[in-house]
Amino acid sequence: MASTASSDEQDRYQPATSTSLSVCCDDSSDGVPMNLRRVTPKAGGRRDDQRGEGLAERMASGPAGSLPTWAIATVTVLVVAVVVVLAVRGSDTTLRAGSGVPAVDAASAQVVRENSQRLSEVPGSKATFVAFLDFECGACRESYPVVEQLREESAGRVTFVVRYFPVHSHINAMRAARAVEAAAQQGQLEVMYQRMYAAQEEWGGKQVPVDEVFRGYAVDLGLDLTTWDAVYNDNLTIDRVNLDVADGRALGVDSTPSFFVNGQRIQPGSLDDLSTALDVALTE
Repeated sequence: MASTASSDEQDRYQPATSTSLSVCCDDSSDGVPMNLRRVTPKAGGRRDDQRGEGLAERMASGPAGSLPTWAIATVTVLVVAVVVVLAVRGSDTTLRAGSGVPAVDAASAQVVRENSQRLSEVPGSKATFVAFLDFECGACRESYPVVEQLREESAGRVTFVVRYFPVHSHINAMRAARAVEAAAQQGQLEVMYQRMYAAQEEWGGKQVPVDEVFRGYAVDLGLDLTTWDAVYNDNLTIDRVNLDVADGRALGVDSTPSFFVNGQRIQPGSLDDLSTALDVALTE
């Protein structure tokens, strides 16, 4: 039997006294760690080390035409670090359209597609709530209990749709989306979606792949592992996620979480804003 996250995990992410919503995960990031970015000195200035010796003077301290040992070592470390980052960000973590992803523009983009995953569906509902989410996004985790409260308050009246939008700078965001999709293929979308946010502190922000962590969640939830593995590693799953990303970008989504109500993007500042948007949609 599939199990949901423990009560302790769920309690950890209950809404705080403030129900304000935030957005922190920007899709425009190039994915390069801050410690690898080039630092540009201010005009007319220079960066000195703790001894007061400038970089230029240190570079000139060795034989003409050569680099001192410390510089060679630093360059080597940086090159290795970049190679590691690029290796970790393989094809399954790079948001590229595969052969199964059609070209999407503003005219063809859809807020909800026939195969979009639905947390809950109310036939004939006047209101459809869509969330573009990154499972590694801290702001998405913070908004998770707010959305869950909204789902509870509007149960039986509103259809809730989840669309994948893994941000490029999050190494395991694409993997998390694949894990959720693989669970959804076994009818367990909700429990894996909940597990991802309830347990995000265990895996979020890691600089190495956490495939085995996600497979462990599948074990915990009682999923058929042969089927889950097949879907998780299928290129069609990557295409499935990237179609959501393509739709989102064409619709103007550039950060997570991003919300839509009946096809219109909303930028709420609180739970009340979300509730009001749904109330208006239900009365139209």
